[in-house]
Amino acid sequence: MPATIYNPFTRYNFSNRNCFLTGQPLQSEEEKIQVFPAWLMSRYNLEDKAIKLLDESYTGYKDLKLPCLASINDQYITPLETEIEAAFTQGYDAVKALEPLKLFQWAGKLLYGIIFNEMQAGIRQQHAQGDAFHLSQALGHKFGNLLMMLQSINLPIVFDEFEPFSLFLFRVNNAENEFGYRDEINTLTFSLRINDFGLIICLQDNGSNLRYHQEMYDQLKNDTLHPIQFEEFNARVFYSAFLFNRLPEYDVLPVGNDIFIEAAPLRGTSSRPMFDEWTNKTYGQVLESFWKKWGFLLLEIIKNPEHPKSFLFTPDGYKIGAEAVELPL
Repeated sequence: MPATIYNPFTRYNFSNRNCFLTGQPLQSEEEKIQVFPAWLMSRYNLEDKAIKLLDESYTGYKDLKLPCLASINDQYITPLETEIEAAFTQGYDAVKALEPLKLFQWAGKLLYGIIFNEMQAGIRQQHAQGDAFHLSQALGHKFGNLLMMLQSINLPIVFDEFEPFSLFLFRVNNAENEFGYRDEINTLTFSLRINDFGLIICLQDNGSNLRYHQEMYDQLKNDTLHPIQFEEFNARVFYSAFLFNRLPEYDVLPVGNDIFIEAAPLRGTSSRPMFDEWTNKTYGQVLESFWKKWGFLLLEIIKNPEHPKSFLFTPDGYKIGAEAVELPL
């Protein structure tokens, strides 16, 4: 029988009794995996630290879990984690050598794990108030498509002449044991800065953000960045992901034992540009958040509204080397 794709968003079924990836009933309540893998939490001392959720509450990194069949974990998740752990431990060169789809699957599994826990919390909260749970159609569409793409981990899924994501990878002069993680659930954007690299993935844009930033990325991708430079590029991508105004659509075509996923043209019938207009004031607000650890305020960043403060390029467009970055004490 041909493989079928699981979609819990049709009935909002986020029970701990069903595998998050297949929907199959679990054999035991113990069949769970960590959203943030144990090796990552151990290496960066995250076990006793908290992460902020959408409702402004905090939960421990170690408390975020996903129901997962032991057979699925053993056959698919653990080998992926092992491969990612080995590359992340070695650093930039090993990460660059990874198949981009593996990075997408790993980051997507982590971000979907957070979404899954957010969904459970939202359903519990609404039910406690006597209300039915409601999720916007657009978000349900995005999240369902992300899970569909993630099933490339365990199903013979073929992305037909497209990649569902944009991926940016840089070598970065990070401090030892620094853990820089950031996500944006509404735009399905993920970034991680550890070891000697920084990684940014837009998980469902069919490569649009990569094309949007291609010229700048080509100028920087072979350089070693200072952390503040990486966070500047990171802010640019998170902001452009917010400006991206298309909701990707896909056709799913079973062919033999494989499942082909085709991307519908993003332009569709709309004459509107795929990205809303970039405004430096809003970008400056995003950048202020990304530069928080260095203490830069919005007024400093957009002192010149036409040329927001940059550690990547001079106002004349010349590239700034990491060694030339001078930060206030």
